[in-house]
Amino acid sequence: MMTNELYRLFLDSAGVCTDSRKAGEGQIFFAIKGDTFDGNKFAASAIEAGCKFAVVDNADFAKDERYILVEDALKALQNLSKFHREKFDIPLLAITGSNGKTTTKELVAAILSKKYRLMATRGNLNNHVGLPLTLLELNSQHELAVVEMGANQPGEIGLLSKLAQPSYGIITNIGAAHLEGFGSLEGVKKAKSELYAYLSENGGTGLVNRDNDILMELCKRYPFEAVFYGTKGDLFLRGVKEKSSPFITMTLSGKSMPREINVKTKLTGKYNGENIAAAACAGRYFNIDPFDIKEALEYYEPRNNRSQICRSGSNLLYIDSYNANPVSMKLAIEEFASMEGGPKWLILGDMLELGNYARKEHILILDMLTGYSFKDVLLVGKHFMEHSNDYPFRFFETTKELNEWLRSNKPENSFVLIKGSRGIRLEECLSFL
Repeated sequence: MMTNELYRLFLDSAGVCTDSRKAGEGQIFFAIKGDTFDGNKFAASAIEAGCKFAVVDNADFAKDERYILVEDALKALQNLSKFHREKFDIPLLAITGSNGKTTTKELVAAILSKKYRLMATRGNLNNHVGLPLTLLELNSQHELAVVEMGANQPGEIGLLSKLAQPSYGIITNIGAAHLEGFGSLEGVKKAKSELYAYLSENGGTGLVNRDNDILMELCKRYPFEAVFYGTKGDLFLRGVKEKSSPFITMTLSGKSMPREINVKTKLTGKYNGENIAAAACAGRYFNIDPFDIKEALEYYEPRNNRSQICRSGSNLLYIDSYNANPVSMKLAIEEFASMEGGPKWLILGDMLELGNYARKEHILILDMLTGYSFKDVLLVGKHFMEHSNDYPFRFFETTKELNEWLRSNKPENSFVLIKGSRGIRLEECLSFL
């Protein structure tokens, strides 16, 4: 079936889905394949759940006219989303980066929603499946869109850019994340810069952190109209962190600001300072009043185990267990160590998707930890466990083993940092703290 024919069916549907367990009445189900599943096997379940059609790419599962057979269900979904995006001549801001892209997206959305009817990525639906689902939520009421782009292999940001066709872009930073897929830091740099390449080729505008040498280098490699934010110099938006104890207070000024304003956020960690500045820069670029920016930034509260602070009994928990890579792990430890108060406990999980760099990067973190005097350091996962005989910390193979130990050794009247990759599931230890 041609994309335009599928689009007519889409317009007459209640939307699309890729999970038969969440299928709704009148939707179109796309049978996407994953590493451990084949969506074709769930097409019948989606139809039984109320879907009008199921798009499959295996003829064995095309039982009747409700099953639409295509060559590749994923490509059909992606092509449909691109076709739909092209129906809307509205500005679209794409955000990617090794760290902070979801937080930056949330902050940007909070600010821009003050003035515009906005479509923004829900959660972190930011990959080759999630972005098409996001784009298909565009409708005639939207005046502006903000999408998040994630990638774990070369070429993916380029593909997502072709689907979303951003007129504006932000790369938050470039660091050692997903090295298993990218091969090296240089590979990460090349992959993330695919957004800059798209902006350069299509007359787009980039919002760029002038403090970041890698991003400035890429700006020269891929020339485009640039709007600068950062901490020093005559910038469009200058954001200077005044303190972080534990929440960040920032002063916003610069050429775009009619007056200097002070913002007291509910975000922690010096690494979030640049995310706040990026969001404020986007706000001023799209003519959001400075006091509306201040209100949005101060009202925003992190969720989903991202830079959260909460009290549990006598303990204060600093929860950042949604994801971890060497850059974010190092910064989180440094920031936590500098905070006033204590005693301080660390619960750290493996940093995943580092490939051949895993051993080296975990050793660097372990060496770093020996320079601090934390009350206790609890390390979870096979990568950390590999070095359990070489360092004076507590090691656990799994979060379940950690929880068993915490039953009898729960910290009291302490600060606890919980940081690790999502796959380690450190959120399961929260009830034991």
